[in-house]
Amino acid sequence: MNANVALIGSGNAFFMDEGVGLYAGKYLKENFTYEPALDIIDGGTLGFGLMPLLQEYEVVIIANTSSDDSQAVGTVTVLSGEELIANQGIKKTANEVEITEMLQICSMANHCASTTMISIVPEDIISVCVDVTPALREHWERYIDVIVEELTKCGITVTQKSDVMSLDEILEQFANPSIEHGKGF
Repeated sequence: MNANVALIGSGNAFFMDEGVGLYAGKYLKENFTYEPALDIIDGGTLGFGLMPLLQEYEVVIIANTSSDDSQAVGTVTVLSGEELIANQGIKKTANEVEITEMLQICSMANHCASTTMISIVPEDIISVCVDVTPALREHWERYIDVIVEELTKCGITVTQKSDVMSLDEILEQFANPSIEHGKGF
């Protein structure tokens, strides 16, 4: 742990839009600098692995998808940990259920990070493909902007680097993991 704030990219890169939280984490890691420091973590589908992170950090922001059929594809929502625990979060996928369950368990511990989940409604989380649908690509920049806004609310100054890695370059690294690129992250 190098910082008091962690950004966790969550999802499954093998199921099309389900990996968008991972891609957002990698995109933010590659394209911005942070002051004070921010730990950006590949959360994948952490399950119980989320618990120590919720107990170590003061603030945790989770980038994820939300399988909310009542919202249009690309809708970005920001929910606090309390709202997720109070069943306002959607729990249709295993990842969504696990995040909510870990928040519920950690909320009973001595320390639980102030948690925010920033979700985007996916179009396709069934197709086996490391990619993002055209519909979600249309909302990519807004999704990144909302995450940056939340980081700013945490007192972090976010500065974009001059040389920016594109979403397609990020997807290429996840589709073709290597030691050089840390298996995508």
